Amino acid sequence: MHKRRDILFHLYMVLFLLYLLLPLVIMGGAAFNDNKLPSVYPWKGWTDRWFIDLWNDERMWIAFRNTILVALAVAALAVPIGTAAAILINSISGKVRASLYGLMVAPILAPGAVIGISTLLFWNKFGKAVGSDFILFNPGLHLSVLGQVSYIAAFVMLLVLARLQSFDEGLEEAALDLGATHAQTMRRILLPHLYPAIFAGAAIAFFQSIENFNVTLFTRGTSDTLTVYVFSKVRSGITPTINALAVILILVTLVGTLTYEIVQRRRRAREAALEKASD
Repeated sequence: MHKRRDILFHLYMVLFLLYLLLPLVIMGGAAFNDNKLPSVYPWKGWTDRWFIDLWNDERMWIAFRNTILVALAVAALAVPIGTAAAILINSISGKVRASLYGLMVAPILAPGAVIGISTLLFWNKFGKAVGSDFILFNPGLHLSVLGQVSYIAAFVMLLVLARLQSFDEGLEEAALDLGATHAQTMRRILLPHLYPAIFAGAAIAFFQSIENFNVTLFTRGTSDTLTVYVFSKVRSGITPTINALAVILILVTLVGTLTYEIVQRRRRAREAALEKASD
C-alpha cells in the first residue's frame, strides 16, 4: 500500500511538472522555428531570425525602457507607503485598525480595469476642478505608476505586517528607556528587523508592475510598456518575435533565480563556518 502511494505521488508530480513546463517548452520552441506563425508544427527548420527581428524592433526597446522605469518608480513609492501602513496598523487596535486594514487591502480585490479607469477619471476630474492643464493630470506613464501603487503597496504592507508579528516590542521600549529617540529606535532596531520583508516587498512590487496590463492600458496615454506592446502585436498579427521575447525573459528569470540561490547558499555556508569556528 505504501509503495503504491509513492508511485501515485511521483506520477502526480511528473504530470504536474509536465502541465507547467510543456507549454513553456512549446512556446520557446516556436521562437526557433522558421515559420511565420508562432508554432512548432509544422517544423520548417532552425532559425534565429525572430531574435534578430526582436533586436531591431525599436518600439519594443522603448516599451522595455518604459516598463523598467515604471517598475522602479512603483517600487520606490509602494515600499515606503506599504511599510508605513504596516507599522501604523501594527501600532493601533480596535475598529480603527480593522478599518484601516480593510482600506489598504481593498484595492487588491478590485479588478485592474476598475483601478485603471478610476485613476484616469480621478486625475482628469481633479485637473478640471483645480482649473489646470498641467501635464501630470493627463494620461501617461506617471498615472500608470500612481494606479499601480494604489494596489501594489498593499502587497508590501502584508509582507511587512507579517514580519512585524515576530518583532519584540520590548526592544523598542528598552531603547527608549536608554535615551534613544524614536527616529534612532526605528532606524537601528525596527527597520533592520524589517529589511527582509522590505526587500521582498520591493521585488514583488517591481515584478508586479512589469506584468501589469489592465491598469497600464487605461492610464498610459500614448506610451507603450511590454504588456501593451505584446497586446498590440496580438491584435495586429502575432509573429514568433513574441516567443523570442518570452524566451529571453524566462532565461533572465532563471539566471536571476539561480544567482540568488547561489548567493544564499554561500552566505549560509559562511555563517555555518563562522558558527562552527566560534564553537
